[in-house]
Amino acid sequence: MADIDNIIKELKKDNKAHRVIQTEFVKFMENVGDPYLVLICCILSLRTNDKTTYPCSVRMLELGKTPSEISKLDVETLAKAIYPVGFYKNKAEQIIELSKILVEKYNSKVPKSIDELVKFKGVGRKTANLVMTKGFNIPAICVDVHVHRITNRIGYVKTKTPDETEMKLREILPKKYWIDFNTLLVTHGQNVCKPINPKCEICSIKKYCKTYLENF
Repeated sequence: MADIDNIIKELKKDNKAHRVIQTEFVKFMENVGDPYLVLICCILSLRTNDKTTYPCSVRMLELGKTPSEISKLDVETLAKAIYPVGFYKNKAEQIIELSKILVEKYNSKVPKSIDELVKFKGVGRKTANLVMTKGFNIPAICVDVHVHRITNRIGYVKTKTPDETEMKLREILPKKYWIDFNTLLVTHGQNVCKPINPKCEICSIKKYCKTYLENF
């Protein structure tokens, strides 16, 4: 199994030394600290790259930053603000409806529970876990395509889907790493361990990577 302690150590060094670049959206999600904003901005990011998502998030938050404010928007106004994120009309409807439910049934408070969060239309485990870590600072494991790809490439897990990866990581990943794990691997995946043509020659963790060691 991959040496996860040293892998995390090296990835943190990369961030600290600015050998990798965090997107504006990743930086925003790291620092926003509001469960509701994390939730609705994460919904925007689904099937959309960070470069597109960030300015759309900024425009959305100029219209409102609370469930009460967003729930009062009409779909056309919000859809215009978040264009061109993928499925922007559907996401506008979803965010407004979700906001209304929060106001009416949850006293405008985002529930502090993954099981409760995934009851909302369009909110999967990835989004729910991100709300827990970035919104509530509660240990959880957010698995997106980068986390799924990299943990399999380095040989830390052997799974077929992101959901399988999350469940396996819950078993084996030390809890002290849970909150930072997604950000570290997303940043590494966006800069180095890309889906196609990964930059293994500059990778700081290649000596711990099963795929690299088996092929070079």
